[in-house]
Amino acid sequence: MHLGVSPAEKAIRTAAVYLTLLALLHLAGKRELAQLNSLDLVVLLLLSNVVQNAVIGNDTSLLGGLLGAAILIVLNSILVHLAFISPHFRMVVQGSSTVVATNGKVNKRALRRLALTREELVAGLRRQGMELGDTAPVSPEPEGIFTPTPQPSPSPPDVVRARQPCAPPPQPPS
Repeated sequence: MHLGVSPAEKAIRTAAVYLTLLALLHLAGKRELAQLNSLDLVVLLLLSNVVQNAVIGNDTSLLGGLLGAAILIVLNSILVHLAFISPHFRMVVQGSSTVVATNGKVNKRALRRLALTREELVAGLRRQGMELGDTAPVSPEPEGIFTPTPQPSPSPPDVVRARQPCAPPPQPPS
């Protein structure tokens, strides 16, 4: 139950590692959150191991671990609250959405910028029960999930009009 480092040092270490990881994941982009593949999972697991000593220092005590966990949870709660009340802070921390497809047409430049393939986009939409052609704008949000907007449903008059055969144009009187 003896702390290997002072509580102040533990707080500074934990906050510094948390904020650095937050910045690095933000710089890595939305793809890291949207499409966590086996390579990304290995990096995240190793990342947690790499920064462990930076957080705990020489302190391997139970009390030190619990204090570090409490600091992480409190710091995260503060940042989430700040992002909730401040749109500007939310934009800085989370970024903004990027439109990757509109009316079923893929924006290849946006996909390339996010390092997403067309197949990953289609798979993400299918997980949400949608097809690319059924959507208006589609964008991966800062949290990494796809937000498809469904195409508007046709109104009953539109359906009737589409089913009527095309009549020949009226002839001018002779």
